Amino acid sequence: MSTRIVIATVLVLMTVLLTGCLYPDENRQERQVSYLESVKRVQSAVDDFYKDQSVLPIITAGDEVPRYEKYRVDFEKLKNMGYIDEIPSTAFEKGGSGYFLIINEETEPLVKVMDINTVQQVNDVQMSVNRYKTANNGSLPAGEELYPGFLTIDLSKIDAKNVNLTSVYSGQEVTFMMGADGTVYVDYAFDIMQAIQKEEADPKGEEDLRIYLEKASYYVPIKSVPYVWKDEQPVAKL
Repeated sequence: MSTRIVIATVLVLMTVLLTGCLYPDENRQERQVSYLESVKRVQSAVDDFYKDQSVLPIITAGDEVPRYEKYRVDFEKLKNMGYIDEIPSTAFEKGGSGYFLIINEETEPLVKVMDINTVQQVNDVQMSVNRYKTANNGSLPAGEELYPGFLTIDLSKIDAKNVNLTSVYSGQEVTFMMGADGTVYVDYAFDIMQAIQKEEADPKGEEDLRIYLEKASYYVPIKSVPYVWKDEQPVAKL
């Protein structure tokens, strides 16, 4: 087991023992309660709408849009048709920091939240990587190999060295990583490991481990890639 995973595992155990949840600080707990209430209310409205209309109140998106960004809730439709009295203040449409969206749309539609701050931070790093790539004949600001096909980003080489992003799940600082083409992602291995340990789960086969983050929180793992269980740890998969 690598040093990175050993350290991550120790931190996970400390966090679980000290807090017993995925949100260790008071501010995160307050935000959790705020979004939890909003998600419950929107879920109820979506369920009622689907029961009556036989379709979901979503904004249409193309096939190229990733799963965790795709089916945003159409609040105007819900409000105009009387399924919700007002758009939650936590929603981007009302100045909040999250987009509400629906996952598992074909089986069991669930309302979740896409954190806009995470999206913006990843986009900022992506633009910096793109500029570096253009200025250096296609080479990448690469650090060490994090997983097969994925590299850490040497932020000291680009104009994003001061970018700091904390996980919406654990509050820990996240690692940015990129694929061989320079596409930037968030590394959710620590959060996935924490969720698996908290649930005392036993991952199997090739299942996408991001499902554990879906079950552990109202947030979706935005800007991510699939993870599989290998050598007793989550590993990003191409």
